[in-house]
Amino acid sequence: MKKLLVVKSDILPLSETFIKEQILSCMRWKPRLIGRALCANGLALDNIDTALAPPPRPRLINKILWKVAKKSLPDPDILRFLEREQASLVHVHFGMDLVGWWPELRRLGLPVVTTLHGYDINTHRAHWEETGDAWVRRYPRRLLDIARHPSAHFIAVGEAVRERAIAFGIPSEKLAVKYIGIDTSRFAPRADQPIAQRKKKILCVGRMVENKGGCYLIEAFARVRHEIPDAELTMIGAGELLESCKELAARLNVPVRFTGGTPHDQIIEELHDSRVFCLPSITIASGASEGMPIVVMEAQACGIPVVTSARGGATEGIIDGVTGFAFAERDVDALAAHLVRFLTDDDLAEHMSKAAREHAVAKFDLVACTARLEDYYDEIAYLPRQASASNLSHRSIL
Repeated sequence: MKKLLVVKSDILPLSETFIKEQILSCMRWKPRLIGRALCANGLALDNIDTALAPPPRPRLINKILWKVAKKSLPDPDILRFLEREQASLVHVHFGMDLVGWWPELRRLGLPVVTTLHGYDINTHRAHWEETGDAWVRRYPRRLLDIARHPSAHFIAVGEAVRERAIAFGIPSEKLAVKYIGIDTSRFAPRADQPIAQRKKKILCVGRMVENKGGCYLIEAFARVRHEIPDAELTMIGAGELLESCKELAARLNVPVRFTGGTPHDQIIEELHDSRVFCLPSITIASGASEGMPIVVMEAQACGIPVVTSARGGATEGIIDGVTGFAFAERDVDALAAHLVRFLTDDDLAEHMSKAAREHAVAKFDLVACTARLEDYYDEIAYLPRQASASNLSHRSIL
């Protein structure tokens, strides 16, 4: 089996289960997860081949080298560590991780594939360049410089992310669309409880941050409760806006259940207990927005219809009017109306539940998606090391 280095600086937060699942589903490539540090209270990695890179040089030394060379130079200890792995290809997750590891990866001389997930490419260049320290301000320029290197290739998690990456400046011939996929045997309908027989429960899973749009769902839920007094709403996720969302629910006098951060197995149980899933994401001033939300796929695989405004989720994650409903960002009236339909129309809920499961299995099955990813690895690995990017045809294999 060909060896693959999967690179992510912090390995692995609970929110990045999709990276773990993708690694475990590889059949023809042998992945080794490489990081700089283990996340506190992160995912269990006992069944994944994992290694930590040596500590980087002191920050002062890097600053001096930057002033002298006007570019980031490879850390010799980290470079030797990577060379000893004797891999055939590197797969980095997130653009910022690519920039952080690039001095060593460039010198390593292997093909490098980077998955762009959303915030790393949706955020406006001006926001990066006007925010944070010098390293953050240089991120857009450095990412585009890397994109011109012949060994650099990119994966977008959906067509919306690919379009945004092209607008950002990454050459279209360097971008392929590859869905990450979900385990459709694990995320599956609960046969003993048809959706029409469940409580009138709405479920939302996502970090409590601005671009997830949680406040709009709470406002819509207040309107739903006027029509359906026994309607329920559970919101799973932790984040900086958790307390303000609780305050909004109290002010509107609606009984929202907040669970904070929740293990994946418990999320599946919550899905099995819900009648409709909602993700009311928005695009915020910085440009940050959803890429292709994994949870939208997971909900549909469980036979749960989805109501969403997430950019990628609404346009390609669901089939509008078949597996759920898309609505415009911040449109509380439309959101409330869609939720009421699912909670009151049993035939609609049952029909879309069946269609949602079929859609998820056909389009987002983890085994099939990872097989297509490994095909892409094969294609990249066999390119001449210094071949021009034009030798790789753009193939958007979904």
